[in-house]
Amino acid sequence: MGAHCLPPLVFLGALLVLPQLLLASTTRYYTFNVTMQKVTRLCKTRAIPTVNGKFPGPKILTREGDRVVVKVVNNIKQNVTIHWHGVRQLRTGWSDGPAYITQCPIQTGQSYVYNFTITGQRGTLFWHAHFSWLRATLYGPIIILPKLGVPYPFPKPYREVPIIFGEWFNVDPEAIIAQALQTGGGPNVSDAYTINGLPGPLYNCSSKAHLTPADTFKLKVQPGKWYLLRLINAALNDELFFSIANHTLTVVDVDASYVKPFDTDVVLVTPGQTTNVLLRAKPDDGSPPATHLMLARPYATGRVGTYDNTTVAAILEYVPAGHIKSRPLFRPTLPVFNDTAFAANYSAKLRSPASPDYPANVPRQAEPPFFFTAGLGTNPCPTYRGRSGPTNDTKFSASVNNVSFNMPTTALLKAHYDGNTASVYTSDFPAVPLVPFNYTGTPPNNTNVSNGTKVVVLSYNTSVEVVLQDTSIQGAESHPLHLHGFDFFVVGQGVGNYDSSQDPANFNLLDPVQRNTVGVPAGGWVAIRFYADNPGVWFMHCHLEVHTSWGLKMAWVVNDGPLPDQKLMPPPSDLPKC
Repeated sequence: MGAHCLPPLVFLGALLVLPQLLLASTTRYYTFNVTMQKVTRLCKTRAIPTVNGKFPGPKILTREGDRVVVKVVNNIKQNVTIHWHGVRQLRTGWSDGPAYITQCPIQTGQSYVYNFTITGQRGTLFWHAHFSWLRATLYGPIIILPKLGVPYPFPKPYREVPIIFGEWFNVDPEAIIAQALQTGGGPNVSDAYTINGLPGPLYNCSSKAHLTPADTFKLKVQPGKWYLLRLINAALNDELFFSIANHTLTVVDVDASYVKPFDTDVVLVTPGQTTNVLLRAKPDDGSPPATHLMLARPYATGRVGTYDNTTVAAILEYVPAGHIKSRPLFRPTLPVFNDTAFAANYSAKLRSPASPDYPANVPRQAEPPFFFTAGLGTNPCPTYRGRSGPTNDTKFSASVNNVSFNMPTTALLKAHYDGNTASVYTSDFPAVPLVPFNYTGTPPNNTNVSNGTKVVVLSYNTSVEVVLQDTSIQGAESHPLHLHGFDFFVVGQGVGNYDSSQDPANFNLLDPVQRNTVGVPAGGWVAIRFYADNPGVWFMHCHLEVHTSWGLKMAWVVNDGPLPDQKLMPPPSDLPKC
C-alpha cells in the first residue's frame, strides 16, 4: 500500500472514518451492512432494508483521484447489489453494480468488495441498490471534493448540505412491483415524498406532530452566509420540481460536472440526476424571523393517477430564531405538474464551462449514428382474473427500438470477459427502429413489443451519437435515461419527431452540458455524444423504476483497446456467482 494510503483499517462504516485521516488519505474504506430496520413514517412502522441501520444510508466522502473500497455485507433475505451511480468505473466494471449486467447479486449471508477510483469527477453523485425495487430505501450520497489545493470555481460555501429526495411506501415496494408484473398493470404509487428521509408537515400524519424534527428536515442557516446544497433525486418513479421560498438558487454543478452558473427560482431534478446549487442566506436586516418552506413536487407527463401527486416540505430556518408558530410562513410557487415548457427551458440553460480547466471534449463527428425510440407498449399474456393491464389480454411493457430487454440469469460482463456469450446475449440490437412510424403522432395499431437480451458492440474509443426519441404509444412521457460507465454530452433536444436532415445543424458542439442521466422530453427527442473509452458492459435504462421493470433498458459492450491501460481488469476473486 502506498505511503499516502490509509493502513488496512478494520471496516468501521462510512461515518466512522476520522476527518483528519479522510483529508490526508487517498483510499477510503467503508463497510455497508445491509440489514432490516424498523422505521416509522406517516404514522406507519415497517421494517425496511437499510445500510448500517440508517435511512437514508451513510455518506461516501471522497476526493477526485481517490480510490474507494466498500465491503457490502448482505444480511437480508433478498439478493442485493449496490450501484455507484455516475461513477465512471474506468476499467472496473466489476464494481458498477447492476444485477445480472456486471455482477451476479450478493446473496443472503454473503459479501462483496467494490473497488474503484474516482477519475475526472467532482461534485455530487449517489449510491443505490440495483436489484428490483430495493433502491426505494437503499440509497445515500457520494460527495466528491476537488483535489487538495484545487478550489471550487464559485464562492466557497460556509457549509455543504446533501438534500436527498426519495419516495416512501406504506407497504413493501417489492410486493407492489410483484403484483404489477403479475397483473400486467401499473403499480401503486408511493404514499409520500421525502427530503433526507422525512416527509415533512404537509402530510396528514406528519402535521399532527407539530413540525417535530422526527418528521421534518430543517436547514438552519446564518444570515449572509453561502450554502452549497447537493440535490439528489433518489425517488423511484418521479421527476421533481424544487424551490425555496424567497430565495434564489444558483446552479453550479450537475451529475458531478461543473456548469456555467445561472440563477433560478426552481430546479428540476429527474430520478438519477444530481444538482449542486448555491444558496445565499439573506442578510440580517432587522426583519422579524420567518419560516421559509422548501418544497418539492412531481413534474409528470403521464396520466393523472400514475404518479404520486403530493408535495414534500422541509424548512429553511434562520438562527437564532423564535418559536416556529410565532413566525410568518412563506411558501414558494412551483410550476404546474406537466409544465413541459419550463422543463425544456431549464434544460437549455445547462451548459458546460468549456474552459481550459474544465474543457468540453465533445466528439466532433460520430459514427455510427444510433436512433433509439424509448417508450411504452404492450405484450400479450394469458387472461388473469383481476387484470389491470391495458386490456384483458395484454400487459404493459416498455422498450428501446421495440426491444423489451429480457434480464439474463448470469452476468453479461462475465460472459463477455470469458467469451461465452452465445447462450447469454446476442449482438444484434437494432441501430434504428425496424419499423418506422410517426413516433409522436397517432400510435400504430400494433403496439406489441419484441423481447430479447440484445446488446450493441462497440470498438474501443468509438465516437458515439445516440438520438433518444420518445413515442406516443400508451401516451407520451418523459424518460430519464441513465448510461452506466460514461458521462455524455447533451448536444441537442427538441419537440416532435427528430429530423436527421435538419436537426443536427443546430447541435451545440461548443459547450453542451455533461451528464450521466438525461430526460428524454415527453413527445420529443434528445441527442447525446460520448467516446466509448471504457471497456466493459454498460447498462442504459430509464431511471423510472417502473419502466425499467417493464423492459426499457439495453446494454453496450465496449471491447478492449490495444494498449494495456485500455483493457478491462480481471474479475476480483470474490465476485458473486449466480
